[in-house]
Amino acid sequence: MGSAKEAKEIDLGSGSVGRLLFKLAVPAITAQIINVLYNMVDRMYIGHLPGVGASALTGVGVTFPVIMAISAFAALVSMGGAPRASIMLGKGRKEEAENILGNCTTALIAVALVLTVFFLTFGRSILLMFGASGNTIEYGWAYMQIYSLGTIFVQLALGLNAFINAQGYAKTGMLTVLIGAVCNIILDPILMFGLHMGVRGAALATIISQGISATWVVLFLLSGKSYLKIRPCYMKPRADILMPAIALGAAPFVMQFTESILNICFNTSLLKYGGDVAVGAMTIMGSVMQFSLLPLQGLTQGAQPIISFNYGARKIDRVSRTFWILLATCMCYSTVLWAVSMFAPGVFISIFTKDAALTAFSTWSIHVYMAAALLFGAQLACQQTFIALGDSKTSLFLALLRKVILLIPLIYVLPGLFENKVFAVFLSEPIADTIAVCTTVTLFIISFRKLRRTMG
Repeated sequence: MGSAKEAKEIDLGSGSVGRLLFKLAVPAITAQIINVLYNMVDRMYIGHLPGVGASALTGVGVTFPVIMAISAFAALVSMGGAPRASIMLGKGRKEEAENILGNCTTALIAVALVLTVFFLTFGRSILLMFGASGNTIEYGWAYMQIYSLGTIFVQLALGLNAFINAQGYAKTGMLTVLIGAVCNIILDPILMFGLHMGVRGAALATIISQGISATWVVLFLLSGKSYLKIRPCYMKPRADILMPAIALGAAPFVMQFTESILNICFNTSLLKYGGDVAVGAMTIMGSVMQFSLLPLQGLTQGAQPIISFNYGARKIDRVSRTFWILLATCMCYSTVLWAVSMFAPGVFISIFTKDAALTAFSTWSIHVYMAAALLFGAQLACQQTFIALGDSKTSLFLALLRKVILLIPLIYVLPGLFENKVFAVFLSEPIADTIAVCTTVTLFIISFRKLRRTMG
């Protein structure tokens, strides 16, 4: 990458690591926030459909696990392929990096076609299984039919954008998300209300916007502005190139794919033991967690290309400095998040509700649910560094550990051990977090010491 330094926004192999991380993390954090606002605006418009807003919003809400699954498949291919491409660039093996990009492009297209056929065939039954009722299924199915047709755009926009960020083109990666969000915000009212398309208009606005983002990404990766380019000669699938990328992408895939399963486990248990108010409190805390973790996710995304490139270049000191700055920054942020949750929870809760009963319930429950929030920084910093270093086995184990091995079983086991069942369900979160963080940090220390000896 050094020979094409003039073509890059950022040279990952030299300069201050702190400044590099700042330049890459700020656009990544901004893109995360824009993406969430993007989804919120969509739901706001749907909720204001005359006469049917509540039913339409509920129906479309049931499609959320499907949308998360589609995004998870993009991560399966790209979030493993992009770090591996960065590592190859650090080793000076541009041809292999472009081979990874080409193979991942083919895989994203193939996955999109399979998902489109699958959801168009079984989508209605899946929505009914996820909780759609006779009153809401038509809205959910109307949205999902159109959204499924745009799966190819979602896969290319999300999947290939990771390869833009992996090269250090952070601002360009942010623009990919911004362009789609702005188009969606403009098209939503035109199609939904102006052309009276309702829920179908919302879905059409979304896939048109994703199509524009996908076009932007593909054109950039075909142009002379990108150091890595999509080349037809590298798009023929090769197992030796594609399988290591998918193995590394398994961790972020599991993290995203299991999120919807986790939500179902929490909500069904809380509904059983605490009723609607407990589910309402969980909705608030889930939203707080989602929004609060965006800066941490942006920070780790900003650090990934720096760590991967310098690991490939065998610059272990730069890898180490990047990690320690990332860890310190993440820990400072998560400590502030924990302090606000413990001592001023109303700052978060008042954003979502003014209801006195729900506020009171959420205030005590957030103290339990977020009790280990100050540890999130260490968890994300170490876990994402494993991915950046190309360690697929450890990263997959850690992704499974917190949610699948620990949290989901605890949600069902702990209520049998405590008189206050709702307290027990919320307590499963900090217990799982604490065990997961201790395990992650221990494995990271062992692994990094071994890495320093190997590369030292």
